[in-house]
Amino acid sequence: MAGACKLARMAEFPITMANLRPLMTAKINDTDVQFVVDSGAFFSMISGASAAELKLPTRPAPFGFYMTGIGGGTASVSIATAKVFTLAGVPFHNIPFLVGGSEAGAASIGLLGQNVLHIADVEYDLGQGSVRLMKAEDCSKAGLAYWANAASAPYSVIKIEPTTRQSPFTLGTASINGIEIRVLFDTGAGVSTLSLRAAARAGIKPDSPGVVSGGPTYGIGRVVIPSYIAPFSSFKIGDEEIRNTRLRLADIDLPNADMLIGPDFFLSHRVYVANSQHKLYFTYNGGPVFNLAGAKYNKPAAEAAPDAAPEGSKEAGAGTAGTASAARTASAAGTASAAGTTDAAGTTDAAEYGRRGQALAARRDFDQALSELTRACELAPDHAEYFYQRGMVYWQLRQGESAMADFDQAIKLKPDDLSALVSRAQLLLQTGDNHRAAADLSAADAVAPKQADTRFVMAEMYEHADLLDAAIADFDLWIASHEDDARVPEALNSRCWARALAGTNLPLALKDCNAALKRAAKSSPFYAKVADSRGLVLLRMGEYDKSIADYDASLKINPKNAWSSYGRGIDELRKGKTAEGQADIAAALGIWTHIAEAFDRRGIAP
Repeated sequence: MAGACKLARMAEFPITMANLRPLMTAKINDTDVQFVVDSGAFFSMISGASAAELKLPTRPAPFGFYMTGIGGGTASVSIATAKVFTLAGVPFHNIPFLVGGSEAGAASIGLLGQNVLHIADVEYDLGQGSVRLMKAEDCSKAGLAYWANAASAPYSVIKIEPTTRQSPFTLGTASINGIEIRVLFDTGAGVSTLSLRAAARAGIKPDSPGVVSGGPTYGIGRVVIPSYIAPFSSFKIGDEEIRNTRLRLADIDLPNADMLIGPDFFLSHRVYVANSQHKLYFTYNGGPVFNLAGAKYNKPAAEAAPDAAPEGSKEAGAGTAGTASAARTASAAGTASAAGTTDAAGTTDAAEYGRRGQALAARRDFDQALSELTRACELAPDHAEYFYQRGMVYWQLRQGESAMADFDQAIKLKPDDLSALVSRAQLLLQTGDNHRAAADLSAADAVAPKQADTRFVMAEMYEHADLLDAAIADFDLWIASHEDDARVPEALNSRCWARALAGTNLPLALKDCNAALKRAAKSSPFYAKVADSRGLVLLRMGEYDKSIADYDASLKINPKNAWSSYGRGIDELRKGKTAEGQADIAAALGIWTHIAEAFDRRGIAP
């Protein structure tokens, strides 16, 4: 019976939310590393660049073994073994990791998957900055939402499918517009996403009324696919229902589910995965349930933020991201209590304030996030990380002076803080202070490992500051270490563009643009971007007809691109087509009055 049920905490992982990525710290050999806690990964993995940075030798995976990501993208896989992997303070020896795929982002080296998370029950308390492995004894009839009070804090419970070593995923059911769907609970998904196939069963397609673009998205493989935001009359899971909400859609074509329930859901709920009972318990924390922000290829410091909390009554649950309404009361079998657990309300530890502050920031609750992070700064004034985190919140609130002051303090306390250096450089670029931004980028270059994922965004920042040689050098380093990453086409285009602007190594620039175009969908905004880049390369090379063809393709997709209009105008003038050239140049000036100066500065005149 419930009275005999005992819950013991086997391990607790403090979690820091980097936007919507739950990060935990571990050690590989003697190096501190961070992983994204990913309940959707069947095995823990690290990127190839991280394996190289950690000097972990790799060996081939078994013949025919590969990983499949969203959109059908695949990634080749090798295997690395950590001599010592320290998790929650406990050292484990000769632990294997899969190696390959795209970077997990947020300065992590990879994913902590179900080979670790599936060894027991798991409690995901991301709102309070914790993930706990729990051991349940004699609890088959008990309700395991031990933190919930049956009278005042109801919880919901759903059945989940039994797991196997080959399929350790947390799978359950929900419904959209009254149609039952299978859902996979995936803390590493980035955001909750419904498959196009399941949406179609509920009567919603990308061209349905009210559906808008949600930006590009990608997973472990090379494929980048579009996502959409669509209205639904109802989303129901357990006894919670969100009415008149919107959900993200993408052609994810999951083999075992219709929808990924991502970390946005986990932030708005406290979740207990009872593998021991084949059940999942959850309580609602408040706020929006689903993040509907547009995705980005890169995850720099100023990452895209989630939508604001919706309007509407608790009963209706109406709004942009959706707010959960009803939840069931505690089961008649009783609720277990957990040994060794405490509620975070009595926190006095700076680390807990910091983790909770970042969780609140990820949910766009910036006022409370500032309060928590300020308390962390007060309790640990020599800890650079809390000032950096608070600076990021100020930046999201467009309080640039306060953000800059916190970045300054973080760097004063820790001069080699890569994240703070890059973030301050970004903020300085926004204010037009390219000189100080360049100094911060130079300092970041000195401390960043050559394989660091951060070099992608640093290269883009160098390009923004018109420091093209430095941009090309960082793109060189990033591309060499990330051949299987989904962002490689974007990096190739950016390197092509930097060389085109500089007018150097044009054959190499052309090669990069050609490679990027091969992986760009026709009529996509990215195709227009690469065609514009190649048009400038060909213009510099004197291939005017080919340049005009590329500019035509770019302008067909994006007719408001001043670079393409002005470049085509120069091509036409040099071919003696005076009227057409003057018309294109006039159109470009009408879009951006400084476009002629931008071309003149790079030695390209009509």
